[in-house]
Amino acid sequence: MEFITQKICMGKDLGVHGNLFGGNMLAWIDEAAGTLASEICRSPNMVTLKIDEVIFQKAVKVGFLIKIYGEVVRMGNTSLTMKIEARKYNVISEEETIVCSTKMTFVRIDESGEPVPIPMMVKEKYEEKLNKS
Repeated sequence: MEFITQKICMGKDLGVHGNLFGGNMLAWIDEAAGTLASEICRSPNMVTLKIDEVIFQKAVKVGFLIKIYGEVVRMGNTSLTMKIEARKYNVISEEETIVCSTKMTFVRIDESGEPVPIPMMVKEKYEEKLNKS
């Protein structure tokens, strides 16, 4: 998986139980995945179509770093689907633990919001990668 970004869990990010609020995690992974989709599809006009089941596996406390990773698992005509993982990173042990995972689908759109094809050179590049796995 490709590293996309990292965040630090701060007090303002906590829910009522003292853990990272799930809505904040969702916002972080949506933003991270959207930036990767834009980079891959060579377009700033990528929108979230779907977030599959989100599994929150571990709690995150204040001070932990969250590293977000992604990889393309499907490339369509106007959309791509990625597997996304958020991992809790312990700066002392350098250990990473998956805390949240999902699949997300993004659609490439034009200025009026209509779906437009992903460039052929992008699709060809990812078709090769996807066929090898």
